[in-house]
Amino acid sequence: MKPFVRDTLQRQRARLHELDALLSAPDVVNDMDRFRALSREHADASSLVEIYNRFLQREADHASAQAMLNDPDMVELAEEEMASASTDMAELDIELQQQLLPKDPDDERNAFLEIRAGTGGDESALFAGDLARMYTRYAETQRWQVEIVSESPSELGGYKEVVLRVAGHGAYGRLRFESGGHRVQRVPVTETQGRIHTSAATVAVMPEPDETQAIALNPSELRIDTYRASGAGGQHINKTDSAVRVTHLPTGITAECQDGRSQHSNKAKALQVLTARLQEKDRSERAAKEAATRKGLIGSGDRSDRIRTYNFPQGRLTDHRINLTVYKLLQVMEGDLGDVVHALQVARGAELLAELEGKA
Repeated sequence: MKPFVRDTLQRQRARLHELDALLSAPDVVNDMDRFRALSREHADASSLVEIYNRFLQREADHASAQAMLNDPDMVELAEEEMASASTDMAELDIELQQQLLPKDPDDERNAFLEIRAGTGGDESALFAGDLARMYTRYAETQRWQVEIVSESPSELGGYKEVVLRVAGHGAYGRLRFESGGHRVQRVPVTETQGRIHTSAATVAVMPEPDETQAIALNPSELRIDTYRASGAGGQHINKTDSAVRVTHLPTGITAECQDGRSQHSNKAKALQVLTARLQEKDRSERAAKEAATRKGLIGSGDRSDRIRTYNFPQGRLTDHRINLTVYKLLQVMEGDLGDVVHALQVARGAELLAELEGKA
């Protein structure tokens, strides 16, 4: 265990004792706001200290087993116990480091996921469709719900642009690092000579706004247009002008929804997406300022960043931010994103821990 981590945990143990005393103090008990705040802190500290105590117990077990190595009759038993304790300590150490990381309250929220075709014409739109399918399949493995908020299909299939709403616990926290430029290398279905083409699409992931904390939209700064939705045909075509586009006049940012047949419902969803885009604009601007003094491991999520390459001839996916390469591209395109998502979360955790250590 890193000395910084151990020192932090020792301080948490001491703080837990302070909180025990504070929560029984009459002035705190009579102040419900302070009592609730200290109770939340106590719950967090208790969880952390409980894990740390388990670590210390296994550390003591390891030391006891090591002392038994001097007894020839106990060597085999001692070595088994040392190996078991070492494994437990390593797992608990990782768990403790994760618990110490700053929590982003948005991580538990639902997410809006925008996918736009980039360079590459029809092939780029087909790739955007493949990405939408990949994320939908991944969401199914997580038992999340996915709905299309708005879509602009291309003539040959896929999307010029599609916005998905992914609803489920931790959706944004898992998908947040998908923001950026995605590049594909493969032989397009439109290619007659078998040549490999390179195309691109961009992905932007935004947390669904908390209605109680969302940016307040001034109605005078909004232009709301209705239109007849374009779709794939058949039963999904809206027979009335129920699709809604909302424009935020000061920024020019727009959002639209054509999912439902109710104009009122589509307007509500479009306003949600617009709020998410405005909050993401604010978040990106703050991230850009921070990036001027520190370049993050995961990157700012700028859509111009090329974060990942999907190389079909080699069956290879490469995430350029963390130098991760996996040779199971077809499985990934079927939604097997777990290893990639986990690697990005671990890398971000290591970066945050290094920041905390630097500030200590």
